[in-house]
Amino acid sequence: MPLLKYKFKPGVNTEGTNYSNENGWFNSDKIRFRKGRPEKIGGWEKISSNTFTGTCRAIHLYKDIQQNKYTILGTHQKLYVKDGVNYNDITPIRATTSAGDVTFAGKANTLSSNISATDTTIPLTSSTGFPSNGTIQIGSETINYGAVSGNDLVGATRGAESTTAATHSSSDAVLCATLTVSDTAHGAVKNDFVTFSSATSLGGNITAAVLNQEYQIVTIINANSYTVKAKDTSDNTVFANSSDSSNGGSSTVGAYQINVGLDDYVNSTGFGVGLWGDGTWGSSTAVSLTNQLRLWSIDNFGDDTISLPRGGALYYWDESSGVSTRAVAASTLAGASDVPVKALQIMMSDVDRHVIAFGCNAIGSTDINPMLVRFSDAESAVDWTPTATNSAGGVQLSTGSQIIGAYRTRQEIIIFTDAGLVSMRFVGSPFIFSFNEVASGISMIAPNAVTTGGNSVYFMDNGGFYQYSGAAQRLPCTVLDHVFNDINLDQAFKIFAADIPTHNEIVWFYPSASSDEIDRYVTFNYLENTWSIGTTNDGFTRTAWNAAHINNYPLAAGKLDTSNSNYLYNHEFGYSADGSEFTAFIESSDFDLDPAGENFMFVSKIVPDLEYRGSSDTGNTVTFTIKGRDYPLQDLSTLSTISVTPSSTFTNTRARSRQSAIRVESTGANFGWRLGDIRLELRQDGKR
Repeated sequence: MPLLKYKFKPGVNTEGTNYSNENGWFNSDKIRFRKGRPEKIGGWEKISSNTFTGTCRAIHLYKDIQQNKYTILGTHQKLYVKDGVNYNDITPIRATTSAGDVTFAGKANTLSSNISATDTTIPLTSSTGFPSNGTIQIGSETINYGAVSGNDLVGATRGAESTTAATHSSSDAVLCATLTVSDTAHGAVKNDFVTFSSATSLGGNITAAVLNQEYQIVTIINANSYTVKAKDTSDNTVFANSSDSSNGGSSTVGAYQINVGLDDYVNSTGFGVGLWGDGTWGSSTAVSLTNQLRLWSIDNFGDDTISLPRGGALYYWDESSGVSTRAVAASTLAGASDVPVKALQIMMSDVDRHVIAFGCNAIGSTDINPMLVRFSDAESAVDWTPTATNSAGGVQLSTGSQIIGAYRTRQEIIIFTDAGLVSMRFVGSPFIFSFNEVASGISMIAPNAVTTGGNSVYFMDNGGFYQYSGAAQRLPCTVLDHVFNDINLDQAFKIFAADIPTHNEIVWFYPSASSDEIDRYVTFNYLENTWSIGTTNDGFTRTAWNAAHINNYPLAAGKLDTSNSNYLYNHEFGYSADGSEFTAFIESSDFDLDPAGENFMFVSKIVPDLEYRGSSDTGNTVTFTIKGRDYPLQDLSTLSTISVTPSSTFTNTRARSRQSAIRVESTGANFGWRLGDIRLELRQDGKR
């Protein structure tokens, strides 16, 4: 019987039914198209084993005049500069107390009765001074408790921190690791970071070395007190004993870092203009910097760095002071005048070196005006007061009600409002910048859902994808329903765009309807106009991306789990998931084995056409699966599975159906592959 060649159309197409997309591809994961052919994407590798704290949603790379490379990371809890393989904490300090403003209280007591290994109530002789929840130790067992009721610690989780739950006797010592910290009007929120210095020992286990280090706040008791969990300098838990009765002395200083943000988006009408339910039923809290998804905008000002947490103030890091020096509020620098105290985004203009704030406070106000654009004097990050002798100024936009984001491209900045696009261009005196509406009725789904590919800007709206090259054009998308019918719009601000210039690709990472974190992606090849889709399975969850033109590989921030310790990865590096295997597959739509679609056909042979890359090891295996069904509404069933290696020629098989689909899949590491044409040997096998 003759061999029939099956050539499939480039790109994944899910817009019709599986059967209506005959001779096309219907599903994929970690596959790209190059010159019309599907192939496994490149792999990734951690740039080092060092971690940073928090979910990173902004990466900025640059070189200083001496060609030193810097990578600036903004997470929902910290701001870092990476120098070599080290992540240096440059998070700004919000406030520093006077000596003696901060005091500590440690607690210890005894059991008032015996407890078994399963009891969840811990009876104390006296619970006076114990925090409302915390961590205790009895013998060698660590226990977390959830509340205090009378003299009992209740809601206990036994055998915490890898210890073993055990029975304990009346009068056994109960040591508490949770310290109460008192500081009037501390201004902190849960999970904030504070560094204590000049404290003295509480008298027992809580020594000066235990106290004088950075802590993360566990709970906020009230405006004047909070709790931390005592630890040694290796992060091992330390428990106060009965001798820890002092308060840390009269010289303790607390240095508070800027308030942390959230790792989730809160649906609202914006900063300071809407309410978000929090706490008891019917109560509400204004959405602010501290109870909103933390997004950073970061840019370099010459050799230095400017940064801004969305809804917060402008900060400045002086590179000449070294990587151990923290960023500071730009408003505190010499010559500072009317620096924005709140803004949604900042960036540098490309040729005239103005710092631009989008959606910021007006001069004399501390409230965000979500449609106000202000810019500093040229060559200054701190002079924002318009005068007759400088070029500082501002413009109130009229299209829309708030600025979603802005993106710098060649000699132009595109401002995305919730109602259209505005082009901002430098024109010089007297107006400095021109502002012209270039599109209406479209917007951007998230502040970071835009990037550059080739000579165009690509962005994602609430219902489609667009290209901008002086005018906005909607991109025909063959996977549109797949994306927008399964997306979590409540967490849409986490969506971001990534560009891979070496493969002419734009990738949008987004959360599916069942996920609060990014777990899907969609890729557009702008040179070939093809689309592909995939998941973030196998350690592929990414939260920020930078094409890293000054490096050898694109750079991305990952999120492996909920531990809050995360990594940076080089991408398009080899073909493994940081040394491990990952699954890559492409699956076709149904195609008729009989051109008329009437007869059953018998597949007796398959001749695969495959190019292996990266390694020609004879053990490298790609699996071809032939699936079939008799009618379009039936489920596909597996008819035959063939393992293909670099030395394979053809495989005899026995598969019978009216219509069929082909799935090509690999789970190996350290090799890639590219698919050619597939040939099948067929013969007619009757009707039904």
